[in-house]
Parts: sequence; C-alpha cells; structure tokens
Amino acid sequence: MAGQQFQYDDSGNTFFYFLTSFVGLIVIPATYYLWPRDQNAEQLRLKSLRRVHGRCLWYRLRLMKSQQSIVPTLKKAALLFGWAVFLLLAYKVSKLDREYQEYNPYEVLNLDPGASLSEIKKQYRVLSLKYHPDKGGDEATFMRIAKAYAALTNEQSRQNWQMYGNPDGPGATSFGIALPAWIVDQKNSMLVLLVYGLAFMVILPVVVGTWWYRSIRYSGDQILINTTQLFMHFMYKTPNMNMKRLAMVLTAAFEFDPRSNKEATIRPTDNIEVPQLIRELGNINVKKKEPPFCYPYSLKARVLVLSHLARMDVSEELEEDQRFVVRKSPALLQEMINVGCQLTMMANSRGGFHAPRLVTIENCMKLTQMTVQGLQESKSPLLQLPHFEEEHLRYCISKKYKVRSLQDLVSLKDSDRRSMLRFLGEEKYDEVMAVLGSFPHITMDTKLQVLDDEDSNNITAGSIVTVTVTLTRKRMADMFEKEQESTPCPGEEAAATEEAQGDSSKAKPKVWQNKSKGAKKTAKSKKKKLTKKKATPAPAKTKQANGNVAGNEVVAATSTSASAAAVKEEEDEASDKGSESDEGEANKDSPSERDEDSDKQSDTEVDEMAGDDEEEWEALQQSIQRRERALLETKSKVTHPVYSLYFPEEKQEWWWLYIADRRDQTLVSMPYHVCTLKDTEEVELKFPAPSKTGNYQYSVILRSDSYLGLDQIKPLKLEVHEAKAMLDNHPQWDIPDTEEEDEEQEDSDGIEESEDDDEDND
Repeated sequence: MAGQQFQYDDSGNTFFYFLTSFVGLIVIPATYYLWPRDQNAEQLRLKSLRRVHGRCLWYRLRLMKSQQSIVPTLKKAALLFGWAVFLLLAYKVSKLDREYQEYNPYEVLNLDPGASLSEIKKQYRVLSLKYHPDKGGDEATFMRIAKAYAALTNEQSRQNWQMYGNPDGPGATSFGIALPAWIVDQKNSMLVLLVYGLAFMVILPVVVGTWWYRSIRYSGDQILINTTQLFMHFMYKTPNMNMKRLAMVLTAAFEFDPRSNKEATIRPTDNIEVPQLIRELGNINVKKKEPPFCYPYSLKARVLVLSHLARMDVSEELEEDQRFVVRKSPALLQEMINVGCQLTMMANSRGGFHAPRLVTIENCMKLTQMTVQGLQESKSPLLQLPHFEEEHLRYCISKKYKVRSLQDLVSLKDSDRRSMLRFLGEEKYDEVMAVLGSFPHITMDTKLQVLDDEDSNNITAGSIVTVTVTLTRKRMADMFEKEQESTPCPGEEAAATEEAQGDSSKAKPKVWQNKSKGAKKTAKSKKKKLTKKKATPAPAKTKQANGNVAGNEVVAATSTSASAAAVKEEEDEASDKGSESDEGEANKDSPSERDEDSDKQSDTEVDEMAGDDEEEWEALQQSIQRRERALLETKSKVTHPVYSLYFPEEKQEWWWLYIADRRDQTLVSMPYHVCTLKDTEEVELKFPAPSKTGNYQYSVILRSDSYLGLDQIKPLKLEVHEAKAMLDNHPQWDIPDTEEEDEEQEDSDGIEESEDDDEDND
C-alpha cells in the first residue's frame, strides 16, 4: 500500500489559495452588511419630510450629520481596499503554474496520442541524439524522454501508466499544507510560538472577557441591570409616585453616571452653570439627602430634564449633555413601566406587598410624552404645534372659540379657525395646518369574548377573558376633509330644506302606504317569532293582533297629518286581518298539519344552529391562522415619524394599550406596547375574570408615547356569571344496561363460534 507524505509549501503557491479564500470570506459579507446605504434615498426621504418636520430639532441635527459625517466615506475606502487585495490575490492565483498535471508520455515525446510503435522508436532516436548527455544535451530532459519511451514500449510500464497515471506504479499520496515552510523551521520556532501564545492565550481571552463583562451588565433592552434594580427598589418603596418624585427616580439611573457609562460626562463648568439653572427653575428638591438623588450626576440630569420640559436655553456644553439625557429618557421610562408591571403581577400572584398604583404607571407614560414634546404637565397640548407661544393661547380659550385641545382645533370650521389664528401669517398658518394634519387620529373598536369555550359570549367567574382591540390610524387631515364635507354651504342648506319640505308635502296623502308597510313588517316579525319559539295557537293569535295594532299605532304616531277616522279604519282592517288569520289557523287544527308544521320548524331550527356552528368554527379558524401569522411575521417598528420640536432624535409613533379599573386604581391587563401601527393593528388583551359574579366597569385605555392630548379611554362593561358545575359522570359515558348485555352476548357468541371452528379443524 502506498504511503502518505505531508509537505509544506516551499514555493508559496498553495498559500495564495488559502489567503485568497480567507480574504474573500471577510470582504464579501462585510460589503453586504457595512456598505453605506444609498445616501440619495435618505436625502429624498428627508426632503419629503421637510414641509412638516423642517423645524424639528432631530431633523436639523440629521441634516448636519449627513453633511459633516465622514464615517460612510471611511467605510467605503476600507471596503474598496479589501476588494483590491482580494482581486490582486485572485489574479496572482490565476497566473500560478499548475504543479499537479496528469502525466502524458505522448506530450513528452511530442507525439500525437495513438502513434504507432515505429513512430515512437523513431522519435525517441531523434530526441536521444539531441538531448543525450554524451551529445551535450540536458540530463533531466533525457531522463524524462527515456521514462516516456519506456512507458509506451514496456508492457509493465504501460499498464502502470494506464492504471495509476505513473509508469513506476502507485506512488505515495502527497498532502500539501497551505503554509510556507519557514513556519516550521527550527530557527523560527520561538517566534511562531510567541505569536500563537499571544493570539490564543492573551488577545482572545481578553476580547471575550471584555465582551462578556459588558454584556452581562445590560438587560435585553440595553438597560443597565443596576438601573432596573434601582427602579424596582423605589417603585416598591413608593407605590403611589407623583410626577416630581418620578423625575427624581428617572434621573438617578446609572446611565447618567460617568462611572457606569462612558457617554455621560461631568464637566468642570457644571459647578457654575448647574446652580444657575437651579435658581431659574426654583424648587427641585436640591436639599434632599436621600441617595442617589443627592449625587452630582443625578442632580445634573434632573436639572437638564426639567430645563428641557420648561424649554429653557442652556449653554452649548450643557446642551450636548441635555440631548444625551433626553435621548435616553424614553427607554428608561419604558423600563420603569415594565418594572411596575412585574411588581403588579407579583403582588397579584403572591401577595404580601402593595403593587404600584395605576397613577404611577400612567405618570410614567405621561412623562414620556412630556419628554418627547418638551412640555410641562400643566401646559396646553396646543404648544406642540409650531409658532404657538403662551401669549397666543388667549385667542384659543376665549369664550367665542373655547379651543383647549387639538381635537377642538380640528373640529372648528375653516373660517373660524382662520379667524382665531389671525396672529399667524399665511405661511405660518399653512405650516400649522400641515403639522396638525400629520398628527394621528386613532379609532378603537373592542370585542369581548372567552376563547376556547362553548359559549364565547358568556363570561364566567375565573375564566380567561380576551378583549380584541382593532386600532385604525388615520391622519388629522382626513378629519379636516370630513368636516368640510359635513358642513354644506348656506345655499345648499336652503335648497336641502326646501326639498325636504316638498318631499313632506308630497308624502302627506300617502300615509296609507306607510301603514301597509308597517303591517308587513309586523307580519314578518311574527313569522320570525314563530320559527324561534313554539307557541300555542291562542297566544299566537293575540300576539298577531296586538302586533298589527302596535305597528299601526307607531305609523300613526309618526305621521302628524293622520286623522282619527283613518286610525279607526286601520283598526278595522287590523281586526279583519286578525280574523282572517284566525280562520287560517283554525283550518290547520288537524293533527297531521300541526305535526308537519312542527317538523318544519324543528328542521329550520336545526339548520340555523348548524349554520351558526359553521360560522363560529370559521371565525375560530381565522383567528387561529391570524395569530399564527402574527407569531411568524416580523413587522417593522418604523411607523410614522413624530413631530417633536425639541427631541434630539427621530422617534416613531408608538402606543400603550391596556385595561384598567379606574375606580380601584389597578391594572387589569398589562400594558401592551404597540410598535407596529401603520394603518391597522389588531391586539389581544387577556385577563382573568373576577372570581365573584356581578357587573364590573373597566376601561380600555390607549395612550401615545409621543403626543400629549391624544389619549383615548373607552368603557368596558363586564357581566360575570357563575361558572358551570363540572359533571362527574358525563352522559356520553353512561352506557345503558341493555347495550352492555348485548355486547356480552356478542362476545360469548364469538367465543362459541371460535371453539366450533377449532373442533372442525381437529
């Protein structure tokens, strides 16, 4: 058996193959993930947002960053350099000589394949005279010629060449290692060992350890674990937290501490500028000695947040720190909401401590809105609009207009709105209307049911209630159009009133037609009642007569021009119809006809029940398929950019949806963070029904995390019934005695038959 040989690459050719593959594995994925996206597309997107968001702080910062940033250029240069190296190596590899070629003796002798023996000998004689060492030829070339001649003329050599590709027979298998030979040279052994030890025993453990140490300090939402523990401590300590206390807890986060976060900074000028801002802000609990509220980083962050809410001007150095604090605040407040929900669930399951009050969690949501819009709690939501200042609000809240919210401003007529905002010029007014038109208008539909139950509409004590909320987002501009369509011009109103008067005058002599229609409706309702309920003939007659009279009375009440004589005629007609129906039913007094009617009614009831079951089954299957698609589908969290004049980062419209008991100030379902609402979104909120029967009043609440004054509250009435008693012996397992006896008799007959068969076989 042939041996094996391992040899290092002395020529360096194999190493180029390895190096080309290695560089390609790095350059190709890096280009896909790190190549800067199309800057033109981003510029076009910003240009489309300019009319509405042109005055926003984040928009101006984004424009400055796109103009000044050199990071995309550096990325492109590095990737192009990598591609240049890769292409150079590929070109080098393509020019390398092939070392492992198939041995062909015909090529060595310069003969065509299949040459005859005489031609081979003749050619060998010619080449020998030319390359023989005694004639002054090359010895190595002559040895190749002799070997090729032997491979074609010697029978054994020819068989070895045809079988193994070598006239000498099978040789040793050679494995090339794509590393140069100097790596294993004894002279370089210490250097190679040092490099290996430095790479795998120092650099690699340091890199992995650094990554691990940093990653374990953060939660899944990239919030420091210490910050989460801090929030949990104070929310457990203070279940009922007002807005001032909430701001103190927020700014005590370790994200603002330079010892825990390198992005946070403490400047020498803070000792001068921060006390000055404290004097301008007033009472912010500076003298509070409770740690960590008394630490310098916490005090500075609190001052920067409060000055942002007050829309105060700060120095350039503090402005940079203020943007950092404001940018981090929404994520930290979301973490506080998550902590509050966890404490609520723990209190509901274990007990032993008080859960955070509903007002605490709602204050976290409200503080998020205030941070994004840069507004204090007591300020008007109208200040979210551009060109609106405090002195302009007196025009809006006057007795004539009474506009105190964004919805009030939208509901005004265009002429009244323009008159109220007369302090704005045409351009400013158009900009205000464009911004207001971009604000969201959400419609919320709720559906209450108990899934996986026979009667999904019957809520029993302790059952899992599912509230399906369908959210539909539209722009406020659509509300403007509807408002304009719903308010016709004065001329159109006059024409409409004249047409209405004409129609009423024409309709006066046709009162009898309306009465006959009413009688038909009552007859149809009587048929429906008969199909649903099996009643005796006598009550049916009275119901029919009463129904006709009642229907005629309703029609007579609606028509003001009917006279007493017409009413009397109607009653006579009704009595006649009642007598006719009595005669018709009297003719059906035979037992066979009554049985046929009852069979038809039972068949219709069965068909209706089967149709309802099929509809419920289809609805259940659709809901299951919708849930499966929602689990598998990953939706983008990019919804609609928020209009925020003072927020330093582009933010998307997100919402909180939850159910609460506002009387007891408790959460019924945990807040669901809706991050994918573009046009329509369906959300399922689940909670256990109360253990006691009765009527309960809950509220489905939708809150924005970006805008003030757009929250919605929808009442939810819950009627809880007693749970059905569990059956010990279900009817389907009750087998009659006769059936058991029949089965035993069949078994015994089968045994006797098998014994008879065995005897016959014997």
